[in-house]
Amino acid sequence: MPERRPTHILSSYYAPRGHNRMYNLGQYLAQMYLSPNDKLIGVIGDAGSGKSALIRGMFPGLELTNDDNGVYVRPLPLLEQDTGFAFFSPHTYHLDIRFENGFTQMSILADAIAEALDKGKRVIVEHFDLVYPMLGANANLLIGVGEQVLISRPTLFGPEPEEIKKEVYKTLRYRLMAHTAEDLCEMYMDHFDVDRCGHDDVKHGFALYFPETKPDLDIVALEQTVKDVIAQDLPVTYVDEQHIRVGSNLQKCTGPRIHVSSTGKIENFRLLHHFIYDRFKRRYLLVGCVGEKSDEILASLDLRRQRPGWE
Repeated sequence: MPERRPTHILSSYYAPRGHNRMYNLGQYLAQMYLSPNDKLIGVIGDAGSGKSALIRGMFPGLELTNDDNGVYVRPLPLLEQDTGFAFFSPHTYHLDIRFENGFTQMSILADAIAEALDKGKRVIVEHFDLVYPMLGANANLLIGVGEQVLISRPTLFGPEPEEIKKEVYKTLRYRLMAHTAEDLCEMYMDHFDVDRCGHDDVKHGFALYFPETKPDLDIVALEQTVKDVIAQDLPVTYVDEQHIRVGSNLQKCTGPRIHVSSTGKIENFRLLHHFIYDRFKRRYLLVGCVGEKSDEILASLDLRRQRPGWE
């Protein structure tokens, strides 16, 4: 609804794990917030936060100058605007400031962004906070990716890129811990239940949901098994776009880069010791949390579940 755009300051969404869910969120955000007049899109988030997947969802078909396999487009198209083929030049450019600054001075990158904007092009800038001081202008749409996806249409009074960066960098670790703990739970569950379960999000945690029937699962035993694996501090490594390896165990995963580097980095893992039944969607939820307040968060979620109408 265009009439809302002038007053939109900040919206927040859970940042999902897994490429497909991230693509879907990107598509939704583009429909809700992106305007044809938005020329400068700033994206902020640390490595492994899922920025590229979100951008792919928002801009299908866009050629990213960096990808998850470490392949980089050279020369950088943004720096080749005056090659004599201006008629065939892209309408939308993408660049990763953190990577490109290793090869090109920040001032040259800032000038190239400004030149493209003057020509009516759209520029999507990852790690926008790094180049912002040299641009002298904020993004039309500012997106931060941490535990949550923050999307803002800055005004003269902010928010500033550094404010978004501070928030998303602080919370990303909870998402990485939660995703790794979620995969550990699936590793020790019955394959039938893993195949039929879906994934949802809670603050500093995760929810696995099972349609129609409750799994025959000893939650207390599962929690202890996962805690034992965490105590072993096993390495968690990327294998391919569908798998990770935990120690010597291969585990299927649709978001293989969104993990802590070893299980020992998962802090204060807890499972709620009973399933929550969502009668509106007719599904059973297994809820887990991580971090220093995991017990409090689980207790709060369980209390809300006990309100009339849930079960």
